[in-house]
Amino acid sequence: MKRTLPGLLALLIAFNLALGCDSPPEPRVDSTPAESEAATAEEATEEATEEATEQADEAAQANREDAVADNAEQAGTSGTLAANNAAILHPEAANEEAPETFKINFGTTEGNFIVEVNREWAPRGADRLYNLVKIGYYDNIAFFRVINGFMAQFGIHGDPRVNQIWRDARISDDAVKQSNERGYVSFATAGPNTRTTQLFINFGNNAQLDGMGFAPVGRVIEGMDVVDSLYKGYGEGAPRGRGPDQGRLQAQGNAYLKADFPELDYTTEVRIVE
Repeated sequence: MKRTLPGLLALLIAFNLALGCDSPPEPRVDSTPAESEAATAEEATEEATEEATEQADEAAQANREDAVADNAEQAGTSGTLAANNAAILHPEAANEEAPETFKINFGTTEGNFIVEVNREWAPRGADRLYNLVKIGYYDNIAFFRVINGFMAQFGIHGDPRVNQIWRDARISDDAVKQSNERGYVSFATAGPNTRTTQLFINFGNNAQLDGMGFAPVGRVIEGMDVVDSLYKGYGEGAPRGRGPDQGRLQAQGNAYLKADFPELDYTTEVRIVE
């Protein structure tokens, strides 16, 4: 069946990521002379307050790093937990070249599935995926956008600080060498050269995505029935649908999903097996 141009445009709009815009900074309010005089009288108090604020900021940063560790522990990470946590906060260090082929076992709340990655298909994407899996990035994250007959999307981390660090760690596009057929796995994108961490698995033949630059990096070779069983009840994300809002997910992490979308499925432990 031929697709009309409006239909293709609708698919493009539906698929592009709603990354969410950072709020503009609050305008600075300079002190008036009268306020400056009052401030001079309270300098000692202000200095003490600034010191307390700095200490609170340091404590908050430590708490955020502890939250990353908690997420990894909840996902069942064992062994080099501290090393994984250090790596997950440093995208610039996740730069190993992937093997020509490798397999990833995705544990999920519905069971396991295995993806075979072929670096020849999309070398930049394969390298990024290899490094993300090695540092434990994909443990305990939600399949937050699962649309029946279309695809299952995931890859926003459960910890907001990790999202803040990775959302600008973009990689350049790969040429599209394979088609987005059933079971094939590609990086999601918000436009040219914007791939970061989000992936999708095609439920059907989505060849119309090939011309839009979505380059498959691998395919599900075992457990596609598990992928088919992922919870689809929320459908398209906000604001077009009633599913999760990606901007809020980036900012609030799994706490937002657990409160508002309790039926979603999650990964458990994601590891390279070959």
